[in-house]
Amino acid sequence: MKLKCPICKQPVDSETAANFPFCSERCRERDLGNWAMEKYKVAAPAMDESEPEEAETDERTHPESSENDDE
Repeated sequence: MKLKCPICKQPVDSETAANFPFCSERCRERDLGNWAMEKYKVAAPAMDESEPEEAETDERTHPESSENDDE
């Protein structure tokens, strides 16, 4: 697989580069430094996965439309 190094954008081959996805140890360490300096952020999940989804639960127990509504 061929990609570009996320730091310097040079082409990197996954089969030949020992530091893949980085082109060199220098770029790997630079990336680690960026994480340590909090230059990167991991997006928070849109919903807390530990709590059940209220909308999904309500839809299962109280469907908005029912086949018997027309009677």
